[in-house]
This record gives sequence, C-alpha cells and structure tokens, in this order.
Amino acid sequence: MSVNKVILLGRLGQDPELKYTPGGAPVCNFSIATTEAWTDKGGQKQEKTEWHRIVVWGKLAELCNQYLSKGRQAFVEGRLQTRSWDDKDGNKRYMTEINAATVQFIGGPSDNKGGERHVDSSAGMNQGAAPMDMNQDYKVSTEANFASDDIPF
Repeated sequence: MSVNKVILLGRLGQDPELKYTPGGAPVCNFSIATTEAWTDKGGQKQEKTEWHRIVVWGKLAELCNQYLSKGRQAFVEGRLQTRSWDDKDGNKRYMTEINAATVQFIGGPSDNKGGERHVDSSAGMNQGAAPMDMNQDYKVSTEANFASDDIPF
C-alpha cells in the first residue's frame, strides 16, 4: 500500500494562468508560498519560504482562475506528480508539482479576510492527470463561518 497526498495552506505568488489543452480541457497553473518561522539557537528569528507549483484540471481549473489572485490564501489538497521532458538542447528536465483535487479559497478576493469557498474534485484522475469526467458537478460553498485560524496547523 502507498499514499500520495499533499496538503498545503499558503498564499498565491502570482495570478493563476488558465489554458486549454488541444482537446479543450481547462488546466490552471499557479504557485503557492508556504512559510516556516522559528528561532535559532542564537535567539534570532528565522524564516524560510517554500514555493509549490499547483496544477488544477477541468471545471475546478476555471473556478480557481475566477476566484484566486496573487496574494490570496488557498488551502490545497492533491497529490505529487513529477513530469519530465527534453529541453531544446536535449537535456532531460524534471518538474514536480501538486495535482490538486480540492481547493478552498480562504478570505475575500480583495482583503484576504472573510468567507471561504470550497471547490472539490472528487472524481478520480487518470495517469495522464486529465479529469475522467469533464462534466462533473463541483461543490462551491460561500459559508463565511470558517476562518483560516480554525485550521489546526
């Protein structure tokens, strides 16, 4: 048995980029920053930021493009995926990214406070990372009784 699950809570570093495959499938790409803070042995505060590439498919991709923007906080659940290709010089290149299955839009579009929108893609993804059902329904909740402080980590 194995598990490939990623859970992130962070802020977008840029506006999402929505594209369509030659077959017409929507795909949205964006990056999320997560920051870890600690105090070192010398008593100095330290901080480290990690950047994570996120890929979202189908109707969920279109919703992410519509509701997310640079600086907005998002909670992402998905799986790690590594792609490889040959660059123009023939060198093998690799990219690891998170293929998102669930995205929660935390805070408002302008002030990063307030309500939350939840978009869940519960359909399985095939090996090519394209959605199995492009006409699947997605849950979108606008309940404002959830705050980012409620997340236990």
